[in-house]
Amino acid sequence: MRIFIALDIDDAIRERIERFMEGVRGFAPEARWVRPESLHVTLKFIGEKPADAVEQIKQALSSVHVQKIELNFRGYGFFPTAKAPRVFWVGIENGPQLAALAKAVDEATQILGIPLEEHPFSPHLTLARSAGGSGSPYWRKGDGPSQGPKQGFRLLQEKLAALPTPEFGTMTAREFFLYKSQLLRGGSRYTKIARFGVD
Repeated sequence: MRIFIALDIDDAIRERIERFMEGVRGFAPEARWVRPESLHVTLKFIGEKPADAVEQIKQALSSVHVQKIELNFRGYGFFPTAKAPRVFWVGIENGPQLAALAKAVDEATQILGIPLEEHPFSPHLTLARSAGGSGSPYWRKGDGPSQGPKQGFRLLQEKLAALPTPEFGTMTAREFFLYKSQLLRGGSRYTKIARFGVD
């Protein structure tokens, strides 16, 4: 089972982002756009695990307690850089609570032999990935402004530069989830398989 840990987002924010995506999707038609119902804030990606390991992960996560988290969704950007765009995302402004939750999740799963994250936590909502490109937000060999598939975001970048910074709203997160990811034709489907409270 392919699993990850994430926050869900409020329906009102999801709807605003969906309208935004509808307005700009035509400027990067070859990109792989995320389905709005799949939008989430990833805390930790784990990957393939057998059912018994998933149960152990649930037990480990049940001990994680963090204060409620205020999130403000605004702006956008590109990973790994704007000059070599491979992933288009919406930004998230937040206090220290979100990073604290990601750290607590990381440490809770490390006890089970799951490696700690190598990169600093960078909260975002992925909207689109370049055609044929990796979905990783981090710099990879071959990334650069001259790479063919990366040109797919150039028109989008030009159009966005002429618009005001998009604002999608603020929400309070009081829970996080363990998700199952299924790779299907037309994109991945994410299903919540466990819920964990936030103090």
